Amino acid sequence: MASILTTASELNAALATGVFSDGGPVRVLDVRWRLDRPDGRPDYLAGHIPGAQYVDLDHDLARHGDPTDGRHPVPSAQTLQDTARRWGIDDGDTVVVYDDLKNMSSARAWWLLRHAGIADVRLLDGSLRAWIDAGYDVETGDAETPAPGTASLSYGALPVLELEEVASFADGSLLLDARAGERYRGEVEPIDPRAGHVPGAVSAPTTENVGDDGRFRSPEDLRSRFRMLGAAEGMSVGVYCGSGVTAAHQAVALTLAGFEPRVYPGSWSQWSNHPDLPVATGPDPR
Repeated sequence: MASILTTASELNAALATGVFSDGGPVRVLDVRWRLDRPDGRPDYLAGHIPGAQYVDLDHDLARHGDPTDGRHPVPSAQTLQDTARRWGIDDGDTVVVYDDLKNMSSARAWWLLRHAGIADVRLLDGSLRAWIDAGYDVETGDAETPAPGTASLSYGALPVLELEEVASFADGSLLLDARAGERYRGEVEPIDPRAGHVPGAVSAPTTENVGDDGRFRSPEDLRSRFRMLGAAEGMSVGVYCGSGVTAAHQAVALTLAGFEPRVYPGSWSQWSNHPDLPVATGPDPR
């Protein structure tokens, strides 16, 4: 559990030696992305952790399909493997991901790489802010291109929810909606074709998993939160969001809390593009 997160000081020490004391050679990925400003490269070029490779979430961590696939369909394993090798990742490496958004976007890289079989992927707790607040240097411009990596990837390491499984899962287990409450209730919908939520899903905004400093709440606090939402000990909890990005952040929090999350990658952007599927509105699951 502890290896899901790393601190700025731990990362700095690993970069100084090239390897984590409790892991492998270190690779750092900068995943700047947000819904209103998806191109994070200008921010990356303005200042990033030394050696960090820039990750374009829309192109490196997703493929482009039909609207019925959702806005961020999972890329093929071969495509992700080629991309990971471009980042210089070898089998056995420890990969650290971060962003400047409380890990809301970098969690997508954590989940996708873990799902593809990279065993040791960590998030910089507190994101780039924690690194800068600790007084460590940033570099500007593009990082040096690494030698091509040799990582071998294939999906299946983490449990997922497919579109055809979601309704029955919501009927018999706990399905969490990680979006903001107003989107869950159907009061606003800034990007997807229908407003509301999957019938049976429980509202659980992922922003409540972190403190004001952007760091994840303690495992005990997170466990208490999810239990209040209906998660029982040993339960597999499903989670979705708008397009499968912040659902990964919720998956991190659930894992820290001791649960086994099942991410629905298509999320609301896929569900809402299927007119035959029902939609619920208001504050109640149904």
